[in-house]
Amino acid sequence: MAENPERTGGPPVDIDIFVEAGDWPVEAELTRLVDQAVAAAFAETGISGTSELSIVFSDDAHIRILNAEWRDKDKPTNVLSFPAFPSPKGGPLPPMLGDIVLASETVAREAALEEKPLGNHISHLVIHGLLHLLGYDHETDAEAEEMEATERKALARLAIPDPYA
Repeated sequence: MAENPERTGGPPVDIDIFVEAGDWPVEAELTRLVDQAVAAAFAETGISGTSELSIVFSDDAHIRILNAEWRDKDKPTNVLSFPAFPSPKGGPLPPMLGDIVLASETVAREAALEEKPLGNHISHLVIHGLLHLLGYDHETDAEAEEMEATERKALARLAIPDPYA
């Protein structure tokens, strides 16, 4: 588990990273990707305050169990978000945001299929998961458009091409 409390000018979040399972880049690279993605998402949303966030890098087997238990979908997925507290979009940060869990095989497969660097896809999914914890959703077309626009802007801050193009 990595903790990076020495952030200066970064996001208002203490981030814990846990590599639980799967074939991921080295932890220092994951920490860099997560720090940059979280900072970009916060810069785009304008949300301020302090909070805690946990990012779990796991595998398809574990995320399939979580997806079945929490979403009644018995299959792996790329990312899941578990809010610690309800967080209305644009509202103050709760003391703990929650957990974001990524699945290595699905993430790697999607990156290869879409011919994009793995790091870019990880960054996108961290931003996507974080936006869910910040109250964004994509259940309706209007919600999806707003969330995807915020993702695009955050990714552009990182010089990552539009994943929806």
